[in-house]
Amino acid sequence: MTLRVVVADDQELVRGGFSMILDAQPDIEVVAEAGDGAQAVAAVREHRPDLLLLDIRMPVMDGIEAARIVCADGGCRVLMLTTFDLDDYVYDALRAGAAGFLLKDVRRDDLVHAVRVVAAGESLLAPSVTTRLIADFTSRAPRPAVPPSERLAVLTGRERETLRMIARGLSNAEIAREMVVSEHTVKTHVSNVLTKLGLRDRVQAVIVAYETGLAVPGEPA
Repeated sequence: MTLRVVVADDQELVRGGFSMILDAQPDIEVVAEAGDGAQAVAAVREHRPDLLLLDIRMPVMDGIEAARIVCADGGCRVLMLTTFDLDDYVYDALRAGAAGFLLKDVRRDDLVHAVRVVAAGESLLAPSVTTRLIADFTSRAPRPAVPPSERLAVLTGRERETLRMIARGLSNAEIAREMVVSEHTVKTHVSNVLTKLGLRDRVQAVIVAYETGLAVPGEPA
């Protein structure tokens, strides 16, 4: 199955470079490019891709608003591009529905891997710098109306521990090793966490873990 991707970045060389790398893969096709957020939304609606690779800071319509519209329309995953000097936008992009983040100096292999992972329905919480960014911004977000203890009361002890490890950026395989259980058991725990808390994906689970204090900023992965 070929993954259909739209690449959106206002820098033509960056956009072209990412497109060239992705198009060279046998299972990935770049169906359109966009130079601003409005063009990105239009391209997604026209081509119905599996994934939108989207820069956070864009002219005409910024990446956060574009991500919000695309995620609300449904059917397309959003993978954001960011740089260290744009970190203030990360939390808003998470809230908009972005499923992952990449630094713009990402290596070729990591870019391809990220596109495949996010297009497959997972959330990209690696490299570790991304997890630290999420931790930082969620720790500064407004507290939810429901007290943390009540919000997590629906989870079992194992499910709370699974949520804490998700927030640390651990993969299912790594969680399985930590908990000394099978990956199948971990997948069940993750599914239960998302279902019981009404969450869309692992990124939202990370937000909840930090909002409720279950995870602490700076906790080592």
